[in-house]
Amino acid sequence: MTGRLAQIAAFIGVCFVSSAIVQAEGAEMITSVEGITEYRLENGMKVLLFPDPSKPKVTVCMTVFVGSRHEGYGEAGMAHLLEHMLFKGTPAHPNVPKTLKDLGADFNGTTWLDRTNYYETVPASDANLKAAIELEADRMINSFVRKEDLDSEMSVVRNEFERGENSPSQILFQKMMSAAYEWHNYGKSTIGNQADIERVPIESLRAFYRKYYQPDNAMVVVAGQFDPEKALQYIEDSFGKIPAPERVLAQTYTEEPYQDGEREVRLRRVGDVAVAGVVYHIPSGSHPEYVSLDTLERILTAPASGRLYDALVETKLASSVSGAAFALHDPGILRLIAEVTPGVDARDVLGRMLEVTESIGEDGVTEEEVERAKTYWLKQWELTFVNSKNVAIQLSEWAAQGDWRLIFLYRDRLEQVTPESVQEVARKYLTQNNRTVGLFLPTETPQRISVPPTPELASMIGDYQGRETITAGEAFDVSPENIDSRTESFDLASGVKVAFLPKKTRGSSVNISLKLRYGNVENLSGLADAAEMLPLLMTRGTKELSRQQILDKLDQLRVKLSPTGDIGEASFSLEARSDTLAEALGIVRPILREPTLPQSEFDIIQNKQVTDLGQELTDPAALVRTFIRQTLGPYPSDDPRYVPTIPESIARWKSLTREQVQFLYDAFLNGAHGEIAVVGDFDPDEIRPLLEEMFADWSAPKPYDRIPREGDFNVPDVREVILTPDKPNAMYLAGTVFPMNDSDADYPALVIGNFVLGSTGLSSRLGDRVRQQEGLSYGVGSFLTAQEIDKRTTFSMYAIANPENMPKVESAIREELDRLLKDGITEEELAAAKQGYLEKQKVTRSEDSQLAATLRSNLFVGRSMEYYADLENKINALTVEDVNAALRKYIDPAHIALAVAGDFKEAE
Repeated sequence: MTGRLAQIAAFIGVCFVSSAIVQAEGAEMITSVEGITEYRLENGMKVLLFPDPSKPKVTVCMTVFVGSRHEGYGEAGMAHLLEHMLFKGTPAHPNVPKTLKDLGADFNGTTWLDRTNYYETVPASDANLKAAIELEADRMINSFVRKEDLDSEMSVVRNEFERGENSPSQILFQKMMSAAYEWHNYGKSTIGNQADIERVPIESLRAFYRKYYQPDNAMVVVAGQFDPEKALQYIEDSFGKIPAPERVLAQTYTEEPYQDGEREVRLRRVGDVAVAGVVYHIPSGSHPEYVSLDTLERILTAPASGRLYDALVETKLASSVSGAAFALHDPGILRLIAEVTPGVDARDVLGRMLEVTESIGEDGVTEEEVERAKTYWLKQWELTFVNSKNVAIQLSEWAAQGDWRLIFLYRDRLEQVTPESVQEVARKYLTQNNRTVGLFLPTETPQRISVPPTPELASMIGDYQGRETITAGEAFDVSPENIDSRTESFDLASGVKVAFLPKKTRGSSVNISLKLRYGNVENLSGLADAAEMLPLLMTRGTKELSRQQILDKLDQLRVKLSPTGDIGEASFSLEARSDTLAEALGIVRPILREPTLPQSEFDIIQNKQVTDLGQELTDPAALVRTFIRQTLGPYPSDDPRYVPTIPESIARWKSLTREQVQFLYDAFLNGAHGEIAVVGDFDPDEIRPLLEEMFADWSAPKPYDRIPREGDFNVPDVREVILTPDKPNAMYLAGTVFPMNDSDADYPALVIGNFVLGSTGLSSRLGDRVRQQEGLSYGVGSFLTAQEIDKRTTFSMYAIANPENMPKVESAIREELDRLLKDGITEEELAAAKQGYLEKQKVTRSEDSQLAATLRSNLFVGRSMEYYADLENKINALTVEDVNAALRKYIDPAHIALAVAGDFKEAE
């Protein structure tokens, strides 16, 4: 569970509200900025409170300021290993995953270069908040860290390590980091060195734990719907009673010296898609120059407008380009990566990448490029204000850089970025002798680039006060009954069904979920790939707007638009603000009604899809997924529901033409069949006529009839073994299908049965056995997916593991399934599953984007939220006998298809 390398989170914003500053005995108020208040306990523990009454959930995030930067000789991966060990229990909480599951928590733990954090989001209540805070305080100092747990978890961590080894681009990046950093620990992978992971003495791990997991090196954030006075008291009662440590924690002091020349990395492994990359040393995330480098990265890699995108993707040298400016405590790196189009020499791509990138120092950038990049990042910042969970997690990231208030300085500094500041950082840092690439070119005139040290934060930030806080949303009740009472449903004149749920939201956000339906099984034959491409291509240009103009307008309005396509379905999700919603819909209308489907954008999408599919040719997960999907849906090849093999998919995408996509749009897409749900801060009287006009007078010559998904196939008892050489992480997937939908009388019982078996990889029958007890897999679990109309429900089980361990994984999963069917679940498991599942639904309904999707789905099926209230009542009424009978009725091991893929020859 390592931190994501792309550091996407460094740019995600938070949401701010006015909040009463409270005081508790033993907690000193330090500062308050834009609704976030910092306290300090007597033992040195930092506390941040961020009340957000708009959604009935609360997040507790504990951050310990230790990551791979702090590890010494022989300690590589120790911070990450401890993260795993803190899920193994304490005397007071012997089963941490079960405790969290019983709370209905959405939880995780992550390790990164500068920190480790643990967080859980639970339904808002005093009891849940108190329980979450007590758990974090308890495991911070009282975790077992036992030898037997280390032994079992060792292979889990190793499996996580092996999962990363399956990705050539991830391995390449880590090796580039190792080459770029000769001395500083940023060059070491957070997940650790395999030898250190396997040989770490338990005494050394405990010493590391006692050294860093102390209140003077930690911070707890509470964000969401809670009483600040009670929260502070809970924190004082739990974290506050931990004594301050006697040891004095030394600060890390290693500084990476300048490079004496370009460094080169080459990686040779099995794979189908080449990758070219470069990293440059840059200042720390707290340095004033960082925002200009962040802006520069966007100018280089942005879709449509990015210079590297134009030079590599538009010309079909690469299928994609990406980048990240790492915001770290110490000087970090700017990373640029390109996935090379098959048949193109990766060295040519790298040469062009360097040429374009390093010319900026001399040629500069335009005002338009800078404003576009700034607008994009500010949009991302604002669009995520509505999520208190993001608040908690992002405060952890910024605090790890030295001070949580840096998140505000980032915004303030970003607004001041100029073309001159971007050109200046490009000139200073994007140079030959400050880069690490896949080639080495020596020079007789070395350049020495001195990256400035991390600034002294106390004087730089001072008593930073921030800006005015924004108004909070309403405290919205997410019960099905209240949602129904607040929702208005109606049909547009065109026939599209609409659901409106207006409510006050944080940041005045609005979420829209739209799905247009078209065609039928007969007339869509041969058009499956065109259907997948159509919505994406529709957003790439209209009669009046180019792709770049669409992207610019969406950024300026702080709007996020996401298209997806499937057979007979064109879907769009939209996130906007109340003051920009009407204008946003004014952009969506020509995307729907007047798309130009440009050939140049078609070529880009086609090239990217073919390249991505090429990577799947040797990917274990993709191969077993394809096999199981084919087995559970054995449609003929001319049926649009047919699941092609990966080589077939590549051939189909290569043969796809723009004319086929145009035909699909002209002959099928219409405004008569579909659903749209709008949830958030909006005026229904303003939006309704805009929707009427959007879909009016829009018909199609081809008829529409819902595409059914049958579930009465006779699934064979088959075991497929797929060899994928040089892939050290193997994949297991098993599944069956049977005739049932989510209104079936037995459906609630199966939901709970699956919840007990494998709903989470940490606390379930499969998780307890395969991961917790035997340490065979980093990820294991099961799914139950039921259709709403058709009688088709899919049950599946999955796991990843080292190829050598796959026989043990298969055996353990089969034994657990057999035991479940033979002995059934227990009364204790039933009670815990009911509580955990029902609490989880509250958290799900508190996310407006998911709520919009649910309301849209209800329109299609013809039901209201009463269905979910009834489902929850039925789950509450379930008995052990009900669950066990349903499991035995529908899940037959003799009709489960199984596939495994991995480097099994090496395992032998």
